[in-house]
Amino acid sequence: MDDLAYRNLITPDMPEKQSEAMHFALTWQQQLAKAFTSIEDLCAFLMLSTADLPISAAASDHFPIRVPMSFAASMKKGNPDDPLLRQVLPIVDELTNFPGYSNDPVGDIEAVVHPGLLRKYQGRVLFINTGSCAINCRYCFRRNFPYNELQLSKQQEGKAIEAIKSDPTITEVILSGGDPLLLSDARLAHLIEQLDGISHIKRIRIHSRLPIVLPARVTDELLKVLVTHSKQIVVVVHSNHANEINERVINACTLFKKSGITLLNQSVLLKGVNDNAAILCELSEKLFTLGIIPYYLHSLDKAMGTRHFEVSETEAMTLLTQMQNTLPGYLVPKLVKEVSGAKAKQYVLEDMTA
Repeated sequence: MDDLAYRNLITPDMPEKQSEAMHFALTWQQQLAKAFTSIEDLCAFLMLSTADLPISAAASDHFPIRVPMSFAASMKKGNPDDPLLRQVLPIVDELTNFPGYSNDPVGDIEAVVHPGLLRKYQGRVLFINTGSCAINCRYCFRRNFPYNELQLSKQQEGKAIEAIKSDPTITEVILSGGDPLLLSDARLAHLIEQLDGISHIKRIRIHSRLPIVLPARVTDELLKVLVTHSKQIVVVVHSNHANEINERVINACTLFKKSGITLLNQSVLLKGVNDNAAILCELSEKLFTLGIIPYYLHSLDKAMGTRHFEVSETEAMTLLTQMQNTLPGYLVPKLVKEVSGAKAKQYVLEDMTA
């Protein structure tokens, strides 16, 4: 459907539910193209006045706003403190620099062994095939990453594959980005086919926010790409709050599970979003009903412009203890932080109990 046809179908006087239904009938590519890319449009949709919010056009100029309708539709209209809105709204706090915050907080650049190929931990490599995301999360640790220089192009992909083939200690390849599920089905199929031919690779792990923010991406064609190879596929989704898990997300995750794909979730602990034990427990419970294992709860990576999201380690440990006292052990994610140059993610709390 082209833009003219879309505008003719969705008019300003159309009932809200009808216009949303029309939007969600579009392909995932069309939905992505119609994501909110201006603060004013997003605020108008949410019935909020830009004058009442600490928004910053300068922050958006540096790191553009992008929010798919599927994610925005789960926000509570008229609520300037909505936890989903807080994750995506550019605000003035992003413009203040703080000691200890940098453009490369987790040492990605030092870990580059080939354009688009990062090696941090034993046995694993990370592919960066694209710098694009369906949503621009304001706390993103790669918000300042030099994608133009370091993402993997089609031309460089072959050399990266050869580098993996030549190192039998590599047993897992992680597709990251940006978001690897923004690649076309054909591009993904070609990449996975090449990795499938490497005998020492046991697993292919895909880190993606799309099943949460743009669940229309989970199509029969995508599932076919993922399951028609011999390697075990693990999809790590990224949800920070139970309100993100709407009916469309449930349907997408159900398709993954029916295809036999292992699903894990990682969250980031964010002030004003999920720094509350009851909120975190609700998220774990909701994830598990979909067959998603709560995997990691990350302390904030200290990327420039994200200081307002930071939760102290003392607060984080208190929250985790409260979760342990409430949930069975398998629903309690590991509280971790990433330290530049370390050989593995570091536990924030070492004496976790089952």
